Amino acid sequence: MRKQQYSIGEMSQLCNVSKKALRFYDKIGLISSLRHDYNNYRLYTHDELLMVPVLKYYKQMGFKLDEMKEFIAGANGNVYSSMQSAFEKKIHELQNAKIELQRCEESVRDWHALLREAEQVIVEGVREISVKYVEQANLLYQEQPFEGDIKSAIINIHFMDYVEKTGNAITGPVYIRFSSLEDRMEGRPQNIRIMQNVLMPCGGGGRVSFGGCMMASCYHVGEIETIPETYDRFISWVRRHGYTPGTACYERYVTDYWTTSNSDYHVTELLVKVSRDGMEKHPEAHGAGAESRHGRGRSQDLL
Repeated sequence: MRKQQYSIGEMSQLCNVSKKALRFYDKIGLISSLRHDYNNYRLYTHDELLMVPVLKYYKQMGFKLDEMKEFIAGANGNVYSSMQSAFEKKIHELQNAKIELQRCEESVRDWHALLREAEQVIVEGVREISVKYVEQANLLYQEQPFEGDIKSAIINIHFMDYVEKTGNAITGPVYIRFSSLEDRMEGRPQNIRIMQNVLMPCGGGGRVSFGGCMMASCYHVGEIETIPETYDRFISWVRRHGYTPGTACYERYVTDYWTTSNSDYHVTELLVKVSRDGMEKHPEAHGAGAESRHGRGRSQDLL
């Protein structure tokens, strides 16, 4: 024969819920207790005992205590209508949370991959120059003037403001397109294009197609300010091996000021489109992609 009344200790043990939680449920009127007149001890009925598994199940579905209280009581007119409205609202909340969680996971995975790449470059002393096919990517971009402050170009306040205003979220490495390879090697001011991959679902803003072609590649390790020295070696190799570099150059920041203030661990990939005599040459695109009426920019030509 079941008991008719249970102490708070028995409730806690039977339902695997803390006494503190039971006291709080009692305080907000979700699972009420009886009180002895002479000692004020809490006592619970069997019906109150059976409420605990119900609350646990609603908690599993993501409902908050005030939400549970509202539709469990069934005091708002049509019980089914009230509950359906609450469940539809919760489904919408969970779908948004799922999207946000997927964005977080993708961002963490992208960052983790960059850390592994940088570690491999440093530990294995990767300094080789190569020509490789770079996969095409559709990146969010913004054109800006560059006066030589590379840190402010990478941790870019104006670009971050643009990302937020266009309703985007970004992931992966920052890319910078320097319109003039020669000016980059000489440290002269020029126009640049900040580029970065966006997380789904995408917002508005302009997009530019990067890659989809053969490019010469080389890693620079250490202070990004000393990168012209690596460019000298890089472009000398490119020309010595019979390639003609494009007029623009690209820097892909594997690890940088976003990652650590210790410049010994900064790793940058230099990328230049190359061609050879007799090979088909594709002119680089210099114009900006106009945004569509819906806010999503038209993709640029390759590079």
